[in-house]
Amino acid sequence: MIYPENIGEKLSIDELSLSKGEIYTFVTNKNGKGKKGTLVACVKGTKSQDIIDVLSLIPLEKRKSVREITLDMANNMQLASRMAFPEASIVTDRFHVVKLVLEALQHLRIKYRWEEIEKENQAIKIARNQNVKYIPTTFENDDTPKQLLARSRYIIAKKESQWTENQKLRAKILFENYPLLHKAYKHTMEFRNIYELTIREDAKQKMLDWISYTKLLQLTVFNTVANSLIYHLETIANFFINRNTNANAESFNAKIKLFRANQRGVIDVKFFLFRMGKLFA
Repeated sequence: MIYPENIGEKLSIDELSLSKGEIYTFVTNKNGKGKKGTLVACVKGTKSQDIIDVLSLIPLEKRKSVREITLDMANNMQLASRMAFPEASIVTDRFHVVKLVLEALQHLRIKYRWEEIEKENQAIKIARNQNVKYIPTTFENDDTPKQLLARSRYIIAKKESQWTENQKLRAKILFENYPLLHKAYKHTMEFRNIYELTIREDAKQKMLDWISYTKLLQLTVFNTVANSLIYHLETIANFFINRNTNANAESFNAKIKLFRANQRGVIDVKFFLFRMGKLFA
């Protein structure tokens, strides 16, 4: 489905599963604000060539009027956007970039948790062999090591200023017992602080410094993140020009999911897309 009349200077592109895991690509106009006039195009699948073929049906003059398009870190979306909107600046969404860094931090926490589960299993086995009752090790807040790591999931995803008193205590115990996790947490927060900057070149340089420091820290969980940042650095840095995100696309996706839930799922996909067109195009 294409609606050339809904095209604007600022667009978003994202994918969403409609039924049985079948993914569709949606191109939306930021100025539509999730109401009528929002939907620019809907393409079945995520193949870059399929997206390009559909978007090419929109007159070139209209496509050249697009000045900015925000997306996630998917290479196929980036390729399709470059080919379909030749005059547009490509912006990698900040939330997807920060999420990637946070996932690396959580990966380290999960690694420690699995280690603690295995230690506990071995300790239980030894206690049974010796015919004694196993008493787990606990910290001052009564958390066992594996509980501490499990309950710290949301703590390390937030800034220190947002912690409650109980969370501050749990974080103190966590970082005292897992100093490498503390180092990784501080490194993650340093990256998040880069997004407080307002000048593109300053932010780009800070990211390059962060990448260089990552290699010195020898935190292997961040190596993949650093490589991804290098590959997408220019489009990530484009965020600092107008500070636009893909939030409107995520909001649009949420509306479609709610609409799908209200209909108790999707039986007739064509009719569902028709109704979507009536609502959002």
